[in-house]
Amino acid sequence: MTAQRETVQVDHDLFRAVYDSPASLPGRHRWTTPEADVRRLEKLLGMPARSIGAPLWVSGDEPDCPKCGRRVTWYDIVSSALSGLHDKAMIATVILGERKYVNTEIPDAIAGVRCSDCHTAIDGLRSFKCHNWAYAFEALEAVRERMAGGPVPA
Repeated sequence: MTAQRETVQVDHDLFRAVYDSPASLPGRHRWTTPEADVRRLEKLLGMPARSIGAPLWVSGDEPDCPKCGRRVTWYDIVSSALSGLHDKAMIATVILGERKYVNTEIPDAIAGVRCSDCHTAIDGLRSFKCHNWAYAFEALEAVRERMAGGPVPA
């Protein structure tokens, strides 16, 4: 049986009620992206340092790359998605924006993710989410402008 993945916007109350708890994540393991990978992710996306302040959760059947043992994080997911699937501005908007998105599908593995260190295909990741409840819309616009090569705030 195959299921088509669909991403839909949901209202804040529904998102918070259903997805606020890490226990809602599918898979045997749940973990957060370490600080070092959050900073690498900001650099990869061209964001100002310390733009991301919310926990970036990942869940799946196995938390580590089967080849090199590196903990799989949002950095791996985003770096994989940037190779033709999504653009940097869209990913920044999802991470920092006030709208909340969820994927709807049978809980199969997230396709196309590769380890950023050894490039091994990662099977068994089930979900990823962030909790950035208080990011100001104006601040998001400043981050987008900076990502597009605009002036650095004083």
